[in-house]
Amino acid sequence: MKILLAVDGSKFSEAAMRMLASQIRPQDAEVLVLQVVKPILYSTPPQMSPGYAPELAERRKERVAEAEESVSRAAQALRTAGFKVTTRVGEGEVRSGILDVAAEWGAGLFVLGSHGRTGLQRMFLGSVAEAVARHAHCSVLIARMGSTR
Repeated sequence: MKILLAVDGSKFSEAAMRMLASQIRPQDAEVLVLQVVKPILYSTPPQMSPGYAPELAERRKERVAEAEESVSRAAQALRTAGFKVTTRVGEGEVRSGILDVAAEWGAGLFVLGSHGRTGLQRMFLGSVAEAVARHAHCSVLIARMGSTR
């Protein structure tokens, strides 16, 4: 089975990785650990703000490096548990980025963490886990904090 583990470097992603490791047999799984990084947007063209473009490029590099570290930590933990793991860092809108990579790769299961926001917070802030669950072409396993047994 091809499993896509979506991470974001949070404790919620850690819970999802632990859930995957404890509930799926490694010999039956191939895991892709993915983190999608939001692009840095700006409203003023760089040529109108001297020195701004290099600053944006540096911030982008930092974000990508943090994502690579997050993906690497999760992959190492899963490899230690006996899983076959590959990694990828993408850049784009997070929800659609996860769904697009999963479709391209042929994932049979999504595993991701949830911040557990409810009510107005979820409505205004959005929920990656909810969007993925609603639009996924396959099963979705959502880990909440404390549900890693």
